[in-house]
Amino acid sequence: MDDFGTGYSSLSYLHRFPVHLLKIDKSFTDRVDGSFDDAALARAIVRLGQALHLETVAEGVETASQLAALRELGCMFGQGYHFAKPLEAGEVEELLEAGGVYAESGGWRVRP
Repeated sequence: MDDFGTGYSSLSYLHRFPVHLLKIDKSFTDRVDGSFDDAALARAIVRLGQALHLETVAEGVETASQLAALRELGCMFGQGYHFAKPLEAGEVEELLEAGGVYAESGGWRVRP
């Protein structure tokens, strides 16, 4: 479920649709490496996902400190400039062919 927690999303959708993944909105990712209170919403979404056996992915990960904070919260997937800039279709093919990214349940990861 994209942009979970913002706009028209509702907790009731978690039982209505075949949802397997919650995406943490960038507005929450931006604050995750701040104070304990700043990270509260991201933490709550990750815990909700865990309780419902859903993967969580954070959008807009831009820094190593955000990534570290998200991993500490239990969010194992992320997307954003920290991993790669937006790519044209041909560039994605080159990256995949070079083995720089690999698929896992619920998302993609960049090889270390």
